[in-house]
Amino acid sequence: MKVLSTLPLSWLRALGAWVGQILFRVVKKRRHVVMVNLELCYPELTLEQRTTLARKVFERFAQAWLDRSWIWHGSEALIRARLRWCGETQALESAERLNSESHNTESHNKESHKLQETPLGTVIFAPHFWGLDAAWTLLTLDKRGEFSTIFTPQSSKASEAWMSRGRSRFGWVSLNTREDGVKKIIQSLRHGATLYLLPDMNFGPEESIFVDFYGIKAATVPSLSKFARVGQARVVPVTSSMTETGYDIRVHKAWENFPSADSEADTQAMNHWLEAQINLSPEQYLWVHKRFKTRPSGEASFY
Repeated sequence: MKVLSTLPLSWLRALGAWVGQILFRVVKKRRHVVMVNLELCYPELTLEQRTTLARKVFERFAQAWLDRSWIWHGSEALIRARLRWCGETQALESAERLNSESHNTESHNKESHKLQETPLGTVIFAPHFWGLDAAWTLLTLDKRGEFSTIFTPQSSKASEAWMSRGRSRFGWVSLNTREDGVKKIIQSLRHGATLYLLPDMNFGPEESIFVDFYGIKAATVPSLSKFARVGQARVVPVTSSMTETGYDIRVHKAWENFPSADSEADTQAMNHWLEAQINLSPEQYLWVHKRFKTRPSGEASFY
């Protein structure tokens, strides 16, 4: 990956497209998962259209994986040249200011009594688009303050160590697993930290609730609503899209009236919002994941 990081981006993307087409042909089980997901979520498409889309999904998967070479090993100048902010960036600038103030001891002492009234921390809702690591890198490179995220441990310790080093390159970051608990994260949110949260996957029946995703019941963790409420934090969605020159990192407006007192309604709203974003570029989303693996009692598996 260090060697690949030196290649021109056009070469790397061409290599990724080639690898993606090979994966589409040989990784039959994962191809089946993608095709089932697309059939469930886009039943209006013909088989030929879904197959074309699935091929693009595998291409983007391979390209995004190879892009981690320069995201995690390239120079800061290279990263800034290929990652671009767009959208409502002032939402993060406001969070950055509050974050910076909360880590100033004198300011924190004066303002701590307002924690119950004003959200100081920020929960970034970062769905599983292929550029999620690009977005994290630009956030930690460009924005001041403390950043934390929750990740799933890898089966390979060497791979996990490499990923952790890559995700810790810039800024003040805290990488947590689910086994670490949430107490530290909630405390940091209440004191102005930013949580990069990726709750749009099937993490099993434990702590999940069933809400619609493309009209199908999907086990979904209500963590976005819960962290925002318990951590007294605002929610700012950030999405990423692969471009010919790198990635566009789009900041959306902070959600109003979120969270509510109903975490199930909040989680359903999250999924509906996500559907609209996926529909803009469906090949950019993580369809290789078994999103509908966990079923309500009595329902047969889709896969």
